[in-house]
Amino acid sequence: MDPSAEKDLIREGDNPDITAERRRATFPVGKMAAFIHGGDEKLQRRREILAFVESVPAFQDPIPVEFMSREERCDNNARKAVAMTDNTDAIDGSDFFGEGMYYQSLIMGRDLHAMSLHYVMFVPTLQGQTDDEQLDEWLTLAIARGILGTYAQTELGHGTNLSRLETTATYDPKTEEFVLNSPTVTAAKWWPGSLGKSSNYAVVVAQLYTRGKCHGPHPFIVQLRDEETHLPLQGIRLGDIGPKFGINGGDNGYLLFDNLRIPRRNMLMRYSKVLPDGEYVAPKHSKLGYGTMVFVRSVMIRDQAMQLAAAATIAIRYSAVRRQGEMNPENGEVQILDYQTQQYRLLPQLAKALVFLFAASEVRDLYLQVTEQLTTGNTELLPELHALSSGLKSVVSWEVAQGIEQCRMACGGHGYSHASGLPEAYGYAVGGCTYEGENIVMLLQVARFLMKVADNVQSGSPKLADIAAYIGQKPRKRSAFVSGESTPLRTLVADFEHIARQQVFAAFTLLSANQKRMAPELAWNATSVELCRASRLHVKTNLVKTYMRRVAQCQDPQLKPVLEDLGRLFALDALTHHASALKTDGYLSDAQFDAMKQGLYCLLQKLRPNAVALVDSLDFCDRELHSVLGRRDGNVYPALLQWAQQSQLNKTEVLPTFEKYLGPMMKDARSKL
Repeated sequence: MDPSAEKDLIREGDNPDITAERRRATFPVGKMAAFIHGGDEKLQRRREILAFVESVPAFQDPIPVEFMSREERCDNNARKAVAMTDNTDAIDGSDFFGEGMYYQSLIMGRDLHAMSLHYVMFVPTLQGQTDDEQLDEWLTLAIARGILGTYAQTELGHGTNLSRLETTATYDPKTEEFVLNSPTVTAAKWWPGSLGKSSNYAVVVAQLYTRGKCHGPHPFIVQLRDEETHLPLQGIRLGDIGPKFGINGGDNGYLLFDNLRIPRRNMLMRYSKVLPDGEYVAPKHSKLGYGTMVFVRSVMIRDQAMQLAAAATIAIRYSAVRRQGEMNPENGEVQILDYQTQQYRLLPQLAKALVFLFAASEVRDLYLQVTEQLTTGNTELLPELHALSSGLKSVVSWEVAQGIEQCRMACGGHGYSHASGLPEAYGYAVGGCTYEGENIVMLLQVARFLMKVADNVQSGSPKLADIAAYIGQKPRKRSAFVSGESTPLRTLVADFEHIARQQVFAAFTLLSANQKRMAPELAWNATSVELCRASRLHVKTNLVKTYMRRVAQCQDPQLKPVLEDLGRLFALDALTHHASALKTDGYLSDAQFDAMKQGLYCLLQKLRPNAVALVDSLDFCDRELHSVLGRRDGNVYPALLQWAQQSQLNKTEVLPTFEKYLGPMMKDARSKL
């Protein structure tokens, strides 16, 4: 083991089981952590940022957040958010994906705060969709925190279907103003983070009307509250929507307009414009305004990957110290990580976390490339980025939610306690299945891209996007799979490409048949389940290829075999859930499929000695994990008792409920005996 990693991870007084696990590692943890996080320099920066956060009193919670009321939690989060943004000199502000997200996660945990949407959506929208004059007017004010903004798009009655949003912005050329109105209850903006009580400005997406014609949804910057009193402005009704499944330190809100007038120049006009006389100038490309959504999805994929990585770390560390049951009575109770069923539950989640993390880096790089190209009007890669980010958002958020739940159940009863950190992680992550585009709708957007590709292939068009080039390749008749333990990753990629290609053309054939006998949208609906299957397989194919490209960059002989085994585990775990697709037309024989399953079980056994070292390599500190079960030192049971004693119910030995209800009941019962 790497000496520096051993010094950090193995200390006197640690649980002996977790220490023994760390000593079994076949690779240097420090080197693996550096590879995962992008190099020694980035790893060192994580250490420096952690040390800084730990040193600032304002970043500390007075009690565990799980014991706070919602009001206390919102208050605590706002306090920390101000302190956090007061101290942004401690990080590289240009590296939001890396240092920014890490810094925020250390301070805010698995929650949102008063400025979450301000930095993730409001500011990026101003940067991407204002013209130069508007940028000068608004951006400096927003970055300086002179105003706090959010992004109000989703409505009570419409979310992903932007074309049917009901909020209207009608241009009045006499006063050169837009009149914002919520004509129905379902037109109420609903869900935007920080809208309820914190933000005083918002980018509002509304249907643009000018000269009697609707030009579809467009963004407007709107003042919501008085800058001095923070009271809602006349013509505006807004508030908090109440407690949610998770993320309850944030004030998600509702918003309705009653003929609110705003200046013409409050329409964001980098791409679309309304001239003083009411003439509408359309954008050069219909999807130029998608930048903010793609940016948020890029951030989401990394954030979701890290949530699954944290859950896997918690569950694997706990499984190394939890002993239950006997395989051999003479040896006493065994670590539950020794059970194959536990390994089957947890190790694929660890593999997924790494695969998703590497995919997040790639989509981030593509996003930055496309953003640079858009400044020159080049939109060539925009459809590819939109399809990739939509598909990854859907597949990753679903797999992460399911993976965290597997990790929680793998921790038995203690996983149900907030002390584990897993209910909070699940509540945080599962929201990602619906916000920023509901998952099924996202898959169907990817499917539209895939159907165009299939049509191009069928018509003999040679031009295909890189992520879909495999669809145009000649299919193999038989799989080259031999053994799960040793099969090259490229063979598993070929198997994914085969079943994805097969499903894309199956969906295309069915869609074409349906279109001959019914209206286009009815045909699409009648094919939608098959279309979603095609999208999922396409995304999973891309995930395996992305992981393979990243691992190919590793030249360390101690790290590469372990990374390749994790890639095989991810691929085999996914492929074994698609047996019928693999066996169609004899592509994979029964013997080969049995070998796949056996290869999966062998990989579980092979990776088992490195399980704790691998989650150590993810480089979570105890603060970021926020879990009693996932503690670095493995001393779970004393820590659980200490955590429980902080419950607000334990402030007094006797609760008022005894005097008011339970005591009289028992006294009365005794008197009648």
